[in-house]
Amino acid sequence: MDRDLARAVAHRWHPVAAPVSDDGLHRLLTRLVPPGAREVLDLGCGCGAWLLRLLAAAPGCTGVGVDTSAPALDAARAEARRRGLTGRVEFVHGDAAGHAGGPVDVVLCVGATHAFGGLAGTLAAVRRHLRPGGRLLLGDGFWEHGPTPAALAALGAAPGELPDLAGLLAAVGEAGFEPGYGHLSTTAEWDEYEWCWTGALTEWALGEAPDGERAAALDLARTHRTQWLAGHRGQLGFLTVVLHDPT
Repeated sequence: MDRDLARAVAHRWHPVAAPVSDDGLHRLLTRLVPPGAREVLDLGCGCGAWLLRLLAAAPGCTGVGVDTSAPALDAARAEARRRGLTGRVEFVHGDAAGHAGGPVDVVLCVGATHAFGGLAGTLAAVRRHLRPGGRLLLGDGFWEHGPTPAALAALGAAPGELPDLAGLLAAVGEAGFEPGYGHLSTTAEWDEYEWCWTGALTEWALGEAPDGERAAALDLARTHRTQWLAGHRGQLGFLTVVLHDPT
């Protein structure tokens, strides 16, 4: 099954492509936009949930979202039309790591550090886009404890590929950013996210998928569910944090 289509379908019920509740998202966005901000860039925007919610809450801002998934961008544009935001947002099909737009006041990069080869590459890339004194909303994974071999296998990860929470924040500091408000995803938020991911894909497979994709979609949902429940559940953490550029 096409990976981009699968991810777009899997996020139908939980368009915020991270284990973050609506309340958590609202609190983060409230503390993200600095006074006088005008331009926002979302690197790896997916279905555009973070960017569109920010623009709805900050009427003085315009935004650009960048992603490689055409199905996700189609969903983002449809949601922008539904919210009446099409005149204030542009969604670009492309590699976030190669985006060459001008400097902006706010950058979002939630769950997309893989596009830059990891956390260090992400923070370096953000520097090229962020105006002095701007802010970054970063969302990335870390190990709560462990990891066990099952957790590593579920994610296809090496033992040192992700840091613990202290190590993640240390890397942020080494890159010259100051953490402000942060949100640590709870087990309940993880469970809601994963049940929505697998449930939406299963429902699509049983009710909408072409005959040639039904079996593959169901297999993907089963595999993802096993990787979560028998693999990383309770071990993989997720931090979403507002980072300030103190320059």
